[in-house]
Amino acid sequence: MATQQTRGLARTMLAPSVFVLLVWMVVPLVLTLWFSFQNYKLLSAAPVRFNGLTNYYYFLTDPVFLGALINTLVLVLSVLAITVIGGILLALLIDQPMFGQGIVRILVISPFFIMPTVSGLVWKNMLLDPVNGIFSHIWRFFGATPVAWLQTYPLFSVIVIVAWQWLPFATLILLTALQSLSEDQKEAAEMDGANAIRRFAYITLPHISRAITVVILIQTIFLLSVFAEILVATQGGPGFASTNLAFLVYKIALGDFDVGGAAAGGVIAVILANIVAFFLMRFIGKNLDA
Repeated sequence: MATQQTRGLARTMLAPSVFVLLVWMVVPLVLTLWFSFQNYKLLSAAPVRFNGLTNYYYFLTDPVFLGALINTLVLVLSVLAITVIGGILLALLIDQPMFGQGIVRILVISPFFIMPTVSGLVWKNMLLDPVNGIFSHIWRFFGATPVAWLQTYPLFSVIVIVAWQWLPFATLILLTALQSLSEDQKEAAEMDGANAIRRFAYITLPHISRAITVVILIQTIFLLSVFAEILVATQGGPGFASTNLAFLVYKIALGDFDVGGAAAGGVIAVILANIVAFFLMRFIGKNLDA
């Protein structure tokens, strides 16, 4: 009886927060679905009317959609490759005893705490600017012509900006996993004659594999919705060269003022993100059970 009363009290206390969470999630989703089936343009005097799957048809057949989808996949996969490989290397380096180890760890992790808009502005104006950027001064120092990175290689520039911001997160997670590795295992392998490469391949890498899968899952969820860096650094251009799905939905909504089309794009983006998350969860579940 006491247990049932405790459970009832717990459910009663949780009910308000669960209700707020459901309203917070369900109401925007329902409104987005409703708008996705409407012909609703902010600057049009025509009344809002139901138009079926027209918004979805135009969004999926828009030539920009395929390019934005490819840019999204390239962005996600490239940033994951850079942050996972770079995070492993940085974690191995920071894990070694060195002078000023605490300061080094703080400096390595600090980019993660910078807001995306600030990060985009710093890279755009202080580093990648072809006239006054630090990279342009380095190019001139060696007698080379500065490169207008954001205009010539826009998607690559966005990948570098986003990877720079997410690399500390991967490093922190992998470093935490690395520090839980028993020193006895490494010493035993070293005494058996295993070199550094074999110790990493057969001891270190299997030990941090779960942390790697967690990094991949969490980063993928956020990387699918990268927006601020693109808005600040490239505005999705030149043309649509650096436009991903999230920025395409933004341009349709606030560039073309097409609420219905943007809502349809948002629904499609959510479906694609859930498909990716589903397969990632299955992969990670198998990895964790192994």
